[in-house]
Amino acid sequence: MSNKKWYNYFVVTTPTDSTSDTPPPASAPPRRVADIVPRGEGETTFTAPVSTTELAEIYTAAKIATPAHGYTVLKVAEMLQNEHIRSLAPDVKQRSIMVALDAAGVKIADIIEDAVRRDRALDTYERVLQKSLEDLRAQKAAENQQIQEEIDKRIAELRTRVEHNNAELTAEQNNLLAWRVRKRQEEDRIAEAVGHFVSENPITTSGTPSDKGGSNVR
Repeated sequence: MSNKKWYNYFVVTTPTDSTSDTPPPASAPPRRVADIVPRGEGETTFTAPVSTTELAEIYTAAKIATPAHGYTVLKVAEMLQNEHIRSLAPDVKQRSIMVALDAAGVKIADIIEDAVRRDRALDTYERVLQKSLEDLRAQKAAENQQIQEEIDKRIAELRTRVEHNNAELTAEQNNLLAWRVRKRQEEDRIAEAVGHFVSENPITTSGTPSDKGGSNVR
């Protein structure tokens, strides 16, 4: 059940006079809107959102046409905003509009029916937009999940490359350290052997630069 006001209002088809003591005839009870436009009759269907949210376009898509007499609930709304009417008391506004409608041969029921159809069209279109948003949200969530998985995979690949580079650098550094140990041992051995024949040992050990220029052999 809709909680929209149009579905609950009673339609007043005759002007009322608040100063009159005569009660309305018992044989003419006010009609309910649901009696004029039964629920389900003239329901609006949208298979997809129209290109814009312009109200006129929505009404056109809902196939709500302006009747031959030219009076719709929108026209009545404009009439109520007329500078000669908008400042009047509510009951005077009602009588003024009803006089104008009667002069144009327009039934109040026609205006109510037009109002209900437009209201239903707006409600239906809102549901279409909501459904479209939910579908888009689900689609984008799936796409984002896929993108995140690709990001995680790429990060893992790059992290593996970084770890490989670091491991390669560490191995090379360890090779250098091992070489230095072997080099020092070899230099110490050579220096010891040469030291028996020179007054100044030309062999560098432990990173000490050598003076290979003026070696003297004794």
